[in-house]
Amino acid sequence: MLIDTHCHLDAVEFSEDRDLVIKRAGQQGVGAIVIPAVERANFSAVQTLARRFASGYYALGIHPIAVPDAQEDDLEFLEQCLEASLDDPRFVGIGEIGLDFFLPNLKAPAMREKQERYFDAQLKLAQRFQLPVIVHVRRSQDDILKYLRRHEGVTGIAHAFNGSFQQAEQFISQGFALGFGGAMTFERALQIRRLAGRLPIEALVLETDAPDIPPAWLGKPGGEPPRNEPAQVARIGRELATLRGLSYEEVVAATGRNAQRVLPRLAG
Repeated sequence: MLIDTHCHLDAVEFSEDRDLVIKRAGQQGVGAIVIPAVERANFSAVQTLARRFASGYYALGIHPIAVPDAQEDDLEFLEQCLEASLDDPRFVGIGEIGLDFFLPNLKAPAMREKQERYFDAQLKLAQRFQLPVIVHVRRSQDDILKYLRRHEGVTGIAHAFNGSFQQAEQFISQGFALGFGGAMTFERALQIRRLAGRLPIEALVLETDAPDIPPAWLGKPGGEPPRNEPAQVARIGRELATLRGLSYEEVVAATGRNAQRVLPRLAG
């Protein structure tokens, strides 16, 4: 199955043509789209949206970029929502969570501490409910790994992976799959392309992160930033096939199996 393991389909960028975007994804063979929440305010939106179409799935979590404005009872609310969603076949796990030490407003010591506290709390929820996680990893690979080692048994997806080969191996040894999307399609992204070509195919999943991280072919020099969408995961899969010397069908089959392994609820 062709699966977009990470798509913010509830974003305002899709408010004018969301149904057409979903239709185009289906026409490209996309069989599942995972919509992760980013904050308490959009938990209900991702749940409702995922239930609207046959290939929709969702995850619930508090994104590190949302941590500065998060309140302490948001974690309690998340816990309640997770428990209430356990019997929902469209619910796949906890996400998007993680650490971001790239954005300036998130690098101050107090904000780093708050990020780490929220990440740790959400990993504890993953352990308690035996749920996989979808992890935001930006300039934080080693710190993320440190926390994962403290929470035995927690697996999932390292979204938009852009670390070293050694860090990739450590995520894989923890049972994680690594998400590759639009960034991999740029010729100048040598490290990401090397990783995509060399890492075990059993460790890779496809994603768009739509509407963000548009692939190379959507770029318009000097124009407005292009909008990514889940239909692009098909061509992203073809790019991965080229990098690995495999057929497109082989890549779709392998990455689909991998996604269903790390997000078991996708398998039904």
